[in-house]
Amino acid sequence: MLNTPRPPYGLAALVAVVATWSAILPFDRPTWWLEVAPVLLAAPLIALSWRRFPLTPLLCAAVALHMILLLYGGHYTYAETPFGNWLREQLGTERNPFDRLGHLAQGFVPALAVREILLRRSPLHAGKWLTFITLSICLAISAAYELLEFAAAMAIGQGADEFLATQGDPWDTQWDMLCALIGATLSLLLLSPLHNHQIAKLRRFS
Repeated sequence: MLNTPRPPYGLAALVAVVATWSAILPFDRPTWWLEVAPVLLAAPLIALSWRRFPLTPLLCAAVALHMILLLYGGHYTYAETPFGNWLREQLGTERNPFDRLGHLAQGFVPALAVREILLRRSPLHAGKWLTFITLSICLAISAAYELLEFAAAMAIGQGADEFLATQGDPWDTQWDMLCALIGATLSLLLLSPLHNHQIAKLRRFS
């Protein structure tokens, strides 16, 4: 077996810098903890499992970008991000759309992660069943996250507004899950060929 691929130290350093910035005087500290919790859980998990399960460069880049989005949103809260406010002005929308971008990423990136795990650790091959199962798992992840948001809202009470970022939309939960499904579908449509190529190169390290 060849040596394990080198971890993406550059991406890790970039995420660490953004995380440090994000943690300094966020808009709402309890909301910050809730928003960046996936980063705090995923980063050490990836590091600890790297020797046994190194990730493709494509997935590493996607995960790093998703982490940066979470850290950025956590610092300002999703309803108050400057970039989202700029988009609202440009698009003429009533709400800050950054939350929608976050949920698109919540489908786009997990689709690559689920696909990579299934292709490398299950009997599944690229094809319709892999696509169906990947999309189903991504929808399940999105639904689970919405349930976690619901539980947090019940526990925090009125202080959960910043975390939920519904911005007065009664259909926010449904829109969030739809965005995750769209993100997952786009990920599979656009990146599967490149992903297959990188997985084939990485299999010799498995």
